[in-house]
Amino acid sequence: MSFWEITRFLLDGFGVSCLIFAVTLLVSIPLGLPIAFCSMSRFKPLKLLSKVFVWIIRGVPLMLQIFIIYYVPGLVFDYQLFGNVDKYIFLKFGIDDAGRILAVLIAFAINYACYFSEIYRGGIESINRGQYEAGQVLGMTKGQIFRKVVLLQVIKRIVPPMSNEVITLIKDTALANCIMVSEIIKQANTLAATRALIWPLFYTGVFYLVFVGVLTLIFGQVEKKLSYFSS
Repeated sequence: MSFWEITRFLLDGFGVSCLIFAVTLLVSIPLGLPIAFCSMSRFKPLKLLSKVFVWIIRGVPLMLQIFIIYYVPGLVFDYQLFGNVDKYIFLKFGIDDAGRILAVLIAFAINYACYFSEIYRGGIESINRGQYEAGQVLGMTKGQIFRKVVLLQVIKRIVPPMSNEVITLIKDTALANCIMVSEIIKQANTLAATRALIWPLFYTGVFYLVFVGVLTLIFGQVEKKLSYFSS
């Protein structure tokens, strides 16, 4: 295979990596907010339940979470949920890995929602209590105070830790390889096994570096846009 043929082959896998990345962000960023509110709730059972859930998800390796979501339905209920999804989508639309990708997306969305929830919670709780009190003195409701006074300040404070998690996410997509999803590392391993080519495995690093470089530039611009909050 020529260099360009190998590049196109790896790009097919990187497209799967980007799909996992994009869908995870679309689901986990909004999902993290209600989890954060539950963790800050004054209703102690809900707060405890949320904190325990977040502790478990953050404490268990993501790869193990992928295994649990993919294999446990078959072990517990004797029903190969994601395997059947794989077969159905392949027979219906000719698309490979649909069930496995779905399992990966569920694991990634839950995992990153919990991480984002802690970032949200830290950002919200970092706002000085006096700002809430000042809003109440002005006759604003709690919702208005949050939207008009707190929210933009929270966004400013959470952008750096959020950017770190987002950059980590694109690299974590390689973990989908553990259940044989054809992301870029799996594609490179296929070349190693079938063509005895090892260098494409190292070449995959270029794809990640370029993607992370673009993300770094984007987040740098976002931070500049929010610099009007600097004291």
